[in-house]
Amino acid sequence: MPATDLPLLIDAAREAGRIAAGFSGRKARRWDKPDGAGPVTEADIAVNDLLEERLRSARPTYGWLSEETDDSAERLTRDKVFIVDPIDGTRSFVEGSNTWAHALAVVENGVVTAGVVYLPMRNLMYSAAIGQGAFLNEEPIQPTRQHDLSGSEILAARPALNGSHWRDGSAPEFRCEYRPSLAYRLALVAQGRFDGMLTLRPCWEWDIAAGDLILREAGAVCTDRAGGALRFNNPVPQLDGVIAAGPAIHTQISRALDAG
Repeated sequence: MPATDLPLLIDAAREAGRIAAGFSGRKARRWDKPDGAGPVTEADIAVNDLLEERLRSARPTYGWLSEETDDSAERLTRDKVFIVDPIDGTRSFVEGSNTWAHALAVVENGVVTAGVVYLPMRNLMYSAAIGQGAFLNEEPIQPTRQHDLSGSEILAARPALNGSHWRDGSAPEFRCEYRPSLAYRLALVAQGRFDGMLTLRPCWEWDIAAGDLILREAGAVCTDRAGGALRFNNPVPQLDGVIAAGPAIHTQISRALDAG
């Protein structure tokens, strides 16, 4: 049940933070994944091993999907699945920055029921269980009430501003910011630090699952780039982009995007 899964995720995330903090980002052994999939470090693997052992031993009937574990179709046979990114923002970790996160979620029949985004070096624990609200360090959070996209602050990478993505041939006039961890970007919108976020490239489920629930429980809207509800534990664990914002800003971004 979500009420018992969330404390499990929180405890596991804190333990993951202690493991990751034991590695020096700049000195941790690293290598590149095949096919340009980005860097991985010995810290990613150590955290992944810890989380898989801790979570799966506590919930042996749940499936498992993690960025750092070879995928298996076995998870598709399970009603409930852990979806985990051991370190979201590995490049930031490697650079010695503190803007990286552990992202942990439980998904039941495609819907996230419990989620945590934890930044141990910033002491930020974002959490949510379905129907119970969203929290930062146990304090309730909610998105901004901004209604005008032209005056909003949106988290987005530069490629999302390319005119080919937008109906009018150019991105709307909003202020653009960026943070390296996708899970953290989602949590910042749920917290009300920014008015929205978008990414228009295909996204891995482990980057998104925990933040999706935290956003929705905070009162924001989180969809794919076409405005469709996000569903998880897909055979190919990718989503078609993400738009996250309060209702008014989400509607304006969706209308401005080129559906084609």
